[in-house]
Amino acid sequence: MTIIETYIQKHPRSQALFGQAQALFPSGVTHDGRYVTPFPLYVEQCAGAHKWDADENRLIDYWMGHGALLLGHGHPAIVAAVQRQMERGTHYGAEHELSLQWAQLVKRLVPGIERLRFTASGTEATMMALRLARAFTGKPVVLRFTGHYHGWHDLLAHDTNDASAPAGLYDGMLGSTVVAPTDLDYVDQALRSRTDIAAVILEPTGASYGAIPLPHGFLRDLRQLTWRYGVLLICDEIVTGFRVAPGGAQQRAGVTADLTTLAKILAGGLPGGAVGGRADILRHLAFGDAEWNQVRKIRHFGTFNAAPLSAAAGTAMLGIVANDAPGAHAATLGERLITGMNAELRRRRLAGWAVYGDASIFHIVAGCSVGFPPGELDPTAPPDELKRGGDPRLVQLLRLGMINHGVDLMRGRSGFVSAAHTPDDIDATIAAFAATLDAIQNCYSVH
Repeated sequence: MTIIETYIQKHPRSQALFGQAQALFPSGVTHDGRYVTPFPLYVEQCAGAHKWDADENRLIDYWMGHGALLLGHGHPAIVAAVQRQMERGTHYGAEHELSLQWAQLVKRLVPGIERLRFTASGTEATMMALRLARAFTGKPVVLRFTGHYHGWHDLLAHDTNDASAPAGLYDGMLGSTVVAPTDLDYVDQALRSRTDIAAVILEPTGASYGAIPLPHGFLRDLRQLTWRYGVLLICDEIVTGFRVAPGGAQQRAGVTADLTTLAKILAGGLPGGAVGGRADILRHLAFGDAEWNQVRKIRHFGTFNAAPLSAAAGTAMLGIVANDAPGAHAATLGERLITGMNAELRRRRLAGWAVYGDASIFHIVAGCSVGFPPGELDPTAPPDELKRGGDPRLVQLLRLGMINHGVDLMRGRSGFVSAAHTPDDIDATIAAFAATLDAIQNCYSVH
């Protein structure tokens, strides 16, 4: 049987549930990244590094809550913290002490955060960061980089130099954003020639949490440029925060942003985000006083800001990851996984294929148009191919084939290793990768 035929045979209940979902959700899914043909996987239970789908197949999981679960599924300390909080109340409609403990951990770990405001998601955090930057500088424009993802809201939905607006975004929004390549000379020229740029925002390891890696030293040099021109630097650490280092990519690079956006690991696997940074910038959220009465306050509401359940989970999570032991363990396993998968690519002489990553994050490119040697990513590979994982047909086959062999990769082209993964999980994943590559080569004439 082919990979697709095997997938259909192994997942009849997922297929049936997807049939019901078609009448409820556009294209039958609740998140664009979960869409896959012929139908997505339905999961019913998770524990540690594993998940069980609706057809009772056990899988090694590399979605890890879209990167939120550095400690794996159902860590006992987080479960206990949430259960205790459930008994005390899920929503107080009031301030509560647990939010202070959560905020104190964030301040201790992330460089440059003097004040912060919690939100209900990462998208909300980047929305607030842009509003703060514009309020503080009095300037309307933000510079962002091609392919970097900062949430789905209008202010940062346009990530290419295509003159047409994305669907649902009116053309008038395009003038509020400068879309730049990751080229410091280009950025230097833009900041020198324009006086209306409030801030530069980026993913500090590269687009799509490092699928398109930044040039060496780029973050440090960008920090110098923004200082030189009096422009704020916003680091979107929603994925990298607390993962690549306890203080995120900034701490590792020795850089301090003016504003930082956080989510995912921040809230321990529950919904939650935050924006933090310099006290003088965050003061635009404060109610006026004698010194500040000439500045217009930014209004900010949000029913689930610092929600007690998220605060409980987040406080438990950050307390555990603060010493970097879980992150270091996951990173060591990530390196072992990348090395083993690349060995399988070399064994099969699959040019234009490579596995690469950063700490506990890994990416796969399958069938790149630049035919670099197996396992040796070429820095000249087209960024759009890196972002989508190479040839979309091969990515789909890899995604379904790995599921057939008991491994769930994130969208078939990346993944997050957690502290709950074991060397046996890594070895089993490499074996599944090898079996899937054989199936692709045997059935689809890939060389």
